[in-house]
Amino acid sequence: MCKKIFIAATGQNCGKTTTSVSLLHLARKKYPRVGFIKPFGPKRMTYLGRSVDVDAALIAHVYDMEDRLELMSPVVLDAYTTRDFLENRKDPQVYLDKIVKAVETLEKECDFLIIEGAGHSGVGSVMGMNNAQLASWLEAPVLMVTGAGVGNVIDVVHLNLALFREFGTEVRMILPNKLVKNKRKKTLKYIEYAFEDTDIKVVGGFNYSPILADPTLKYLAELLELDLHGPKDQGSRIVHNVQLAAPATQRVVDLLQESSLVIVTSSRDEVLVMLSTLYHLPEYKKKIAGLIIVGVAPVADIVQRVIDDSDIPYIRTEATTAEVYTRIREDVAKIGVDDEEKIQLIQRLAESELDFDLIDSIF
Repeated sequence: MCKKIFIAATGQNCGKTTTSVSLLHLARKKYPRVGFIKPFGPKRMTYLGRSVDVDAALIAHVYDMEDRLELMSPVVLDAYTTRDFLENRKDPQVYLDKIVKAVETLEKECDFLIIEGAGHSGVGSVMGMNNAQLASWLEAPVLMVTGAGVGNVIDVVHLNLALFREFGTEVRMILPNKLVKNKRKKTLKYIEYAFEDTDIKVVGGFNYSPILADPTLKYLAELLELDLHGPKDQGSRIVHNVQLAAPATQRVVDLLQESSLVIVTSSRDEVLVMLSTLYHLPEYKKKIAGLIIVGVAPVADIVQRVIDDSDIPYIRTEATTAEVYTRIREDVAKIGVDDEEKIQLIQRLAESELDFDLIDSIF
């Protein structure tokens, strides 16, 4: 019989996909056949010639499941799906039938199946199949991933629990994630207090990790919808800091921190030349992740030659510094198919920070 776990969350960017990657990694050590499905995916990408959800593509790539990709991502939304659904009064049963059929097939093939929801419990309501409904229809008990903290976590969990209870869905576990290491024990203790009169178990997730939280150069280029210039192998480099090259050149250099992405106006020749030159030096290569060159003014020919000769990764845009900086700061990086360093770290941390036997026993 297949064991099913529905991975839900109190909101976006809590760590559902990180949790899925972790549990699948650990489950493969215990179960001979493991599987994954993202019933409906709000973020579409083309992978191996198919339109699939980004999380399904990631899992398929990491765990060599490409041959089951169609089952892993049965319904993928696009920018027009919800409007088309509402305008034409489509029957959600059309989508649900695809999802149920895919789950039934995977259940026959797997001993352990992760079903990953999308966003908070109410996501999908516009199409008549939110996460709470799906978990109920698929008869899958729920693991709810939350962010860190105490009061806010308890509040948002109760908010989401209301919808799960409305549809008779069993929430068995809360997994607070991105915990502050020196506050981990106290945080988990107080959340346990809040749910001690229920059947819901509280199990700690990952501690906060800058490597997991911060974006790669490739991710930022895709976010800005621009090309990343320079060596292709630098696309997976993780950006820990974003710095504005507003002060004098020497001050810009003095302020460099570990793996900084520096936003530089195209007319600041002296900063561009200085950073490109320093990139040749090992101690500065650690500090300079790359450049985003902004502004409508063209980069001087000789400066462009210095940049190209240095092999420093860079992104070029005519947008303003404020536009680029705001876009980056408002985004939260998701793990992508090419983020090998992050994926390997997740798998290592899963073995030390997650109690899989306890989680497995709860489900």
